[in-house]
Amino acid sequence: MIVIDNTLISDDVVEKQFVCDLTKCKGGCCEEGDAGAPLDEEELDIILAHYEKVKPYLTEASVKEIERKGKYVYHKEFGWVTPTLGNDKEICVYGRRDEKGVIMCAFEQAYYDGVIPWKKPISCHLFPIIITRGKRGDYDKVNYEPREKLCNPACVLGKKLQVPTYEFLKEPLVRKYGEEFYYAIDKVAKMKAAKKEKAVK
Repeated sequence: MIVIDNTLISDDVVEKQFVCDLTKCKGGCCEEGDAGAPLDEEELDIILAHYEKVKPYLTEASVKEIERKGKYVYHKEFGWVTPTLGNDKEICVYGRRDEKGVIMCAFEQAYYDGVIPWKKPISCHLFPIIITRGKRGDYDKVNYEPREKLCNPACVLGKKLQVPTYEFLKEPLVRKYGEEFYYAIDKVAKMKAAKKEKAVK
C-alpha cells in the first residue's frame, strides 16, 4: 500500500501493467457493469451545462432515455451515475457505437472537436482505477480493478509494452489529484522497481 496525503493507493496501481486496446474490448467498460458511470457532485452541473452541445453526438434512443430518466440518476449503491439504456447493465446513454462497433463517448468526441472543455467523467477517464471514499469520507482508496475478461487484452498489451497502469493513466491522475501527487507515485514506483531489481541480482 502506498500512502500519499489522504490517499491510499494499491501497490497494483504501480506494479500491474495496462494499456487499453480498443480494437479488442470495443469500449466495453461503457456497457458492462452494475450501473452507469459514477459521477462526482461537481460533475452534475458540468453535464447540465454542456448537455445541449453534446446532444448532437447522441443516438435518438439515448436522447429519449435522457428525457425520460434525466441527465443523471441516483443509484442506491453507487450514488450519482449516468443513465443507461434499458436496465443497469446496458450501454451508457452518452455512448454510441461507431462503424467498427467501438463504443465512443459523446462527451469525449465533443471535447476533441473543441465543442466543450470537459473530456468525460473522471471515473471513466481513470478506469481500471476505481476510487472509493473511506468509511468516514476523509480519505480516498485508489485500487486497480480491471474486468477479468473484458480487460485481458489491455493487460496483455500493457505487459508487451511494459507500461505500468499509473503511467498509462497519468492524464486522469493529474486531473484528479494534481501533478505533485502523480510525481510522488512515480517516485515510489521507481524506488520499488529499483529495489526489486536489486533483490533479483
